[in-house]
Amino acid sequence: MILLNPKKYNRQYPDEISKQIMLKTIEFFENKGKAKVKKDDHDRVWYKDFLDFIKEEKIFAELLTPTGYGSSSSRWDTWRNQGFNEILGFYGLPYWYTWQVSILGLGPIWMSKNEKAKEKAAKLLEEGGIFAFGLSERDHGADVYSTEMNLKKGDDDNYIANGSKYYIGNANEAEMVSTFGKMAESGDYVFFTANYKDNKYDLVKNTVNSQNYVGEYRLVDYNVSKDEILSEGQDAWDSALNTVNVGKYNLGWASIGISTHAMYEAVKHAANRKLYNMYVTDFPHVKRIFTDAYSRLISMKLYAMRTADYMRSASLSDRRYLLYDPVVKMKVTTQGEEVVNLLWDVIAAKGFEKDTFFEMAARDIRALPKLEGTVHVNVALIIKFMKNYLFFPAKFEDIPKQDQVENDDFLFNQGPTRGLGKIQFHDYNIAYSKFDLPNIKIFIEQIETFKMTLFQAPATKDQQKDIDFLLAIGEIFTLIVYGQLVLENAEIYKIDNDIIDQIFDFMVRDFSKFALEVHNKTISTEAQMEFCKKMIRKPAVNNEKYNNVWNKYVYPLKDEYEMNS
Repeated sequence: MILLNPKKYNRQYPDEISKQIMLKTIEFFENKGKAKVKKDDHDRVWYKDFLDFIKEEKIFAELLTPTGYGSSSSRWDTWRNQGFNEILGFYGLPYWYTWQVSILGLGPIWMSKNEKAKEKAAKLLEEGGIFAFGLSERDHGADVYSTEMNLKKGDDDNYIANGSKYYIGNANEAEMVSTFGKMAESGDYVFFTANYKDNKYDLVKNTVNSQNYVGEYRLVDYNVSKDEILSEGQDAWDSALNTVNVGKYNLGWASIGISTHAMYEAVKHAANRKLYNMYVTDFPHVKRIFTDAYSRLISMKLYAMRTADYMRSASLSDRRYLLYDPVVKMKVTTQGEEVVNLLWDVIAAKGFEKDTFFEMAARDIRALPKLEGTVHVNVALIIKFMKNYLFFPAKFEDIPKQDQVENDDFLFNQGPTRGLGKIQFHDYNIAYSKFDLPNIKIFIEQIETFKMTLFQAPATKDQQKDIDFLLAIGEIFTLIVYGQLVLENAEIYKIDNDIIDQIFDFMVRDFSKFALEVHNKTISTEAQMEFCKKMIRKPAVNNEKYNNVWNKYVYPLKDEYEMNS
């Protein structure tokens, strides 16, 4: 069973320590129980009990300390980190969030050449510390070009920092807040660490109404020693973007965890509720909705797992992950919203009840597409890869599943952030050609029509400047990438062909939806509209396959999992 079931946890790890971390974390939440999780959520309680558990079990120390800086078994391993991500998302976004922003805060530290800072970070992790990433500012958001935080030279080797940061998770308890700014004299970018305990660190407020502390902090003549400077110039800039590359991947896993828990709860409720002398799950439209939600959820997990394989095997000569990673951020998270929306259409008012997990899921699933750069920002990034991906493939060795016990060294030595348009990819047709399924065939025809559009009805100069138009094109391109990695992993995990064809049922429909969106843009040309009409296709219908997915995979979820009360 590919979906996470905490009470039948069967994810394979090559080492016992990793497995025990996951089992102990599941045990912590199941012992805490849904009622207490919900009460803490409603009362906006800082999750000290969770952080105490993390400290006692040294879990962040094990998972977030690269090899050579912590215990003999500690390493930064995206394979096992994705599993931990999913578990935290499954039980509640606040617990995932403190982990996520610690990852972001550690990024500039592990990417730096400052060994003293790394040793300090490792010590704090061992002691149960959490970390923060001071990038955004109130007036500029994620526009890091315009950062106003500045460092000016002080006495001896010291510097003086002035400025403020906004939307900074863990800002209330992080002894190393990786803070991005500029050198006052030169304007060069810089990363340095700040400590919330310093009296020149003004913790202004919590900017959100939740269990999390997403703070605004202000540094006023804050003393920064030479040992607290992490990186300068191009290195600091690259650290900012490369840290986001590492962190944005996790958002997809939070979405997967939330959606999975919501799925169990929704199917269980519907299967045990009678309306008009029928169980809700007997209604044809309910079967369709649940089957669609299930297919989307399976595709989310297949895609995200496969992306980790490319992240773990990446090098300066193979940076394909720089396309696959933002697709996790943009596509997996928006699919999570779609899954929860579909489920909510079935359970209706039940989704508002305060004692359900779903009440949290319906609220929190919306956050993930909006963190670490909006969907729009990530689509704009994705488009940069479209030309080489579709028209100029290169040859690469096949990448198998990457679940080995190994530190992901390259993630903290990613190199320069330039030259994205030069990155090449293997031929996506390899994955698509391995499956002789009706809906995949239709999807391939849609792809070919889309490519013909780019050749025979290319974007005009005005369209190339119109971000709204390009975003619609980007949505179509993203579907092609998404489908490719889903199929690569479907082969690895031996997914039932009926499920795969059901996945491409919604993929064909989504392709048609975005083609219609391009068609209806005011700026679309007549030639483009004609091609868009050809892209609008109906999925192949096979009731036997559909019923197999429902009876064998979707409906049985009603008895699979319920959280301890």
